[in-house]
Amino acid sequence: MALRIVFMGTPDFAVPTLQAILGAGHEVVSVYTQPPRAAGRGMALRKSPVHQAAEQAGLPVLTPERLKSAEQHERFRALRPDVAVVVAYGLILPKAILEAPRFGCLNVHASLLPRWRGAAPISRAIMAGDRETGVTIMRIGEGLDAGPVCLEARVGIGPEETAGDLHDRLAALGGRLLVEALAKLEKGELACRPQHDEAATCAPKLDPKETRINWRLLARDVHDRIRGLSPHPGAWFEVELGGKRERIKVLRSKIAEGAGIPGALLDDRLTVACGEGAVRLTEVQRAGRKPMAAEEFLRGSPLTSGTIIP
Repeated sequence: MALRIVFMGTPDFAVPTLQAILGAGHEVVSVYTQPPRAAGRGMALRKSPVHQAAEQAGLPVLTPERLKSAEQHERFRALRPDVAVVVAYGLILPKAILEAPRFGCLNVHASLLPRWRGAAPISRAIMAGDRETGVTIMRIGEGLDAGPVCLEARVGIGPEETAGDLHDRLAALGGRLLVEALAKLEKGELACRPQHDEAATCAPKLDPKETRINWRLLARDVHDRIRGLSPHPGAWFEVELGGKRERIKVLRSKIAEGAGIPGALLDDRLTVACGEGAVRLTEVQRAGRKPMAAEEFLRGSPLTSGTIIP
């Protein structure tokens, strides 16, 4: 039996779950997503990835700025959903919305709850040096990502895996796990357990102040920060190129051998000394240009052994 589903999501991460729901034969009666926002050089209004995917699938789309009004609550109830599926939607659901679906609201979250509750679980897991993460399906209740856990799936984090790499793996996994949860829900077999709040950690939104590379940190910490911030917003350093200061974003790195003054280049391959150990920068991006391998970057750069990067 197909379930009547309201889907609520906004970014790329949510799209595989929407597609998995449709592939499983469920009826998506409406899609809620954030309104179009100004983006790009021309600051033209751009629809969210979920908005675009929903329109391609011929689904009705709603883009309310808020869900607080009685009118919005009634409009949601009129959809008569069996369940609401929420994936990085971006709005807090009021009690009237949470109580409207027959089977409640399920959330797809990119961590093993209660670890990394919040807006940036993928980046925070990598920046902390975690070797394992996963996807959790939880019932939405009061509190940030604090509802009962229904299903989870674990994955290892590769030693050089970036947030972008892991994002794509977890997005696909989230779709498969959500479909499994819906199948159990239909049969009345979806059992959920409370989270252990005392084990919770927070994954707050990334702050621009966190993105400049601090070479005084241990090499492992520098490496984890680079990959946890890649590709967006990106860890960076500044150097003088062509007579002007330029910000260079670092997208990929490796732990390397060597030691020296933090920020010193130890060779002609972008190996940089850290507070302890060193990292080799393997992929970088200059402002307004495409990502490039370190070798390509160095062909047009005077950065050689002995240079100090502040």
